[in-house]
Amino acid sequence: MDVDGTLSGVGVSAGVLARGPWEPAQVEVAWRPDPFEPTGEATDAADLALDALRRRGSPSHDGFAARLLDFDATGDRLSLELQPVRWALRLLPEAAARSLSVLCTVRAADGRWLAGRRADWLATWAGRWALGAGGSVEVDENPIDTMGRELREEWSVEPERMRVEALLLLPSDMVLLVGHAWLPAGAMVTPDHEHDEFAWWPAEPARWPEEADDVLRRVAELVAG
Repeated sequence: MDVDGTLSGVGVSAGVLARGPWEPAQVEVAWRPDPFEPTGEATDAADLALDALRRRGSPSHDGFAARLLDFDATGDRLSLELQPVRWALRLLPEAAARSLSVLCTVRAADGRWLAGRRADWLATWAGRWALGAGGSVEVDENPIDTMGRELREEWSVEPERMRVEALLLLPSDMVLLVGHAWLPAGAMVTPDHEHDEFAWWPAEPARWPEEADDVLRRVAELVAG
């Protein structure tokens, strides 16, 4: 699929911005040094959202992360143009300023899917089951490195192989780079404090338990397809 970057100053509907797969070496990143400047209204809303998050016990610290300024997916490469953005803007339900996060699904050697229930104090998906590992992209970080970092921090694992499957724009105006990682045979996972339970779900999503909601099933279809 050939897709040109069209985010700069143009409204884009939520959905798949670009479809891979791409190997890690095929993802190129360029950072602009100038931070994104939100409106005063967005800044005030982010302040309120951050305060609410802290009141319910989250140790979230504000700062800068990445946003997607533009992209190009022509040929066999995915090129991303990123710039710093205030982290708290990703908390806004409809104005996340194209803040960039990664999600990396994790598979065992026999095809099972790693799922974890996220702790109640987290900023996103609190108390819900999620696939693999994910998080925000730090300033000057390559999102491929973000995926590896989150796998180590959340599950204490190193993948045997990994690839990038898709670039998505969510209804909240958040951008999600979706990866797919496979663990070596016999690999053991150790969940971090952000998960209060974990499980290995069957290789066939049709056999997943009830806690696997439709969003997770759609993600599995995206990366496995």
